[in-house]
Amino acid sequence: MSRSIRYLCLALAAIVFPGLAAAQDYPVRPVKVVVTFTPGGAADVTARVFAEKLAELWKQGVVVENRPGAGGSIGAEAVLRSPADGYTLLLATNTHIINQVVYPNLTFDFTKDFAPLGLVTSSPMMLVTHPSLPVKTVKAFTDLLKANPGKYEIASCNVASPHHFGLEMYKRAVGIQALHVPYRGCTPAVADVLAGHVHAAAVSAPAAIAFTKNGRLNALGLFSSERGESAPGVPTIRESGIPELKGFSLDNYYGFMAPPGTPAAVQKKIEADVHRVAMMPDVQKKLRDAGLDMLVMNPADMMKLVRADYEKYARVAKEANIQAE
Repeated sequence: MSRSIRYLCLALAAIVFPGLAAAQDYPVRPVKVVVTFTPGGAADVTARVFAEKLAELWKQGVVVENRPGAGGSIGAEAVLRSPADGYTLLLATNTHIINQVVYPNLTFDFTKDFAPLGLVTSSPMMLVTHPSLPVKTVKAFTDLLKANPGKYEIASCNVASPHHFGLEMYKRAVGIQALHVPYRGCTPAVADVLAGHVHAAAVSAPAAIAFTKNGRLNALGLFSSERGESAPGVPTIRESGIPELKGFSLDNYYGFMAPPGTPAAVQKKIEADVHRVAMMPDVQKKLRDAGLDMLVMNPADMMKLVRADYEKYARVAKEANIQAE
């Protein structure tokens, strides 16, 4: 094929299959990843680790932009309204699903309006107690609470946080009464359990794992469906032996999404490269050292989980009357 004919074919492809042509060249300029939370958290760490590697693969800059506010809805809406060309991505989390439940006036539907690109990491949530409590397992803790309704307090990282929802799911599954004490972040919640001001807490594992290793906190169980590498030796709540908790599962996860209408071929290109990065041993080690587990899912499985969790959150919000602050 002559050079002129080859150029003509490429030009025709760009007209007839614009998404395919865009994917062949993508990216030709820097890509922005919007993180809807402040720097330093699990979402931010995930975005920055992946941004560094994607920049190497793409030979283009990948910039992380932190846009917090309204539980992450402000940044999510900004991505939704961005050009659908693959150059603005959302670091999506299950907190965005919660927003769909607790904010009735959102202008978008997180479960339907974005183009999913795949999940990559999770930050396990953990039930911990102060060593002064005579319990070392979820079953013993549950028995203690049942025998003393309303006597004990359990902290969470915030009102309407995944930790709050997981705590309410646990309480309702086993029929216990305990006062919920919300904090503005996992770190202050853990600090007050360490100080003995609160008896227990539902927090992200990275905030507590060091204290469980040195004996200052007892790790009772993980909220996730499977044990994680970031919290070795800690069983899941569903392993407690309590029949009502046999199917208990709630993950705190992070992945990528794009504005609706992003060309399918560009989506496939990003999905493939994100998956490639997720499989890199040095990436996995860096994330594991930051207290994150790998939770790699393709877009279809990602959205199955998102929709299933939406149903969980909606049910628990109604039963426990959970509302945004």
